[in-house]
Amino acid sequence: MSASEFLRNEHQDILRLEKVITKSYKALYDGKDIPFSDIDKINFLIAEFLDSVHFTREEGSYFPCVASYDHLNKEIRELLIEHEFSRNIAKSISKNLKLWKEGQDKREPVARFLSVYSTFLIEHMKREEAFFEKAENEILSREEEQEMFEQFQSISAIAEKVTSLLKDIDYLESQDWAK
Repeated sequence: MSASEFLRNEHQDILRLEKVITKSYKALYDGKDIPFSDIDKINFLIAEFLDSVHFTREEGSYFPCVASYDHLNKEIRELLIEHEFSRNIAKSISKNLKLWKEGQDKREPVARFLSVYSTFLIEHMKREEAFFEKAENEILSREEEQEMFEQFQSISAIAEKVTSLLKDIDYLESQDWAK
């Protein structure tokens, strides 16, 4: 497996999270109750799975390797800006959820930011898929792809973390509001 394939496979799990996010904001807009703990878990998954694991792999290894060839720098910059946008949306969800828990009516802002995040994820992953395709076919050697893949897999703490995060997605998918 190559690093590009590995990141594409992670996108499949991210799409599962996106579906949960979509169901959550639609349920909130429909006036259904979702436990704060479930919304916390969604926000945790955004921060941990997307930011701490997936984006870190891209920002720490994949993008620098591609950039070392002085190619696709504009695309890398755009993807990095999108990663920062993702972080800002997650902060907004967290801030509004905290206020909602404290008694303020923040249902609509939480739903809105979850909706924005869902839309962001779909579009961002399309751009990343196109980027991976170009990098894999035009820039990276098989050896570089293999080295990055091995690096991704070598950190067992991250592998264990991903397993735990995927169980959190399983849990959210099983909730009544998500069916």
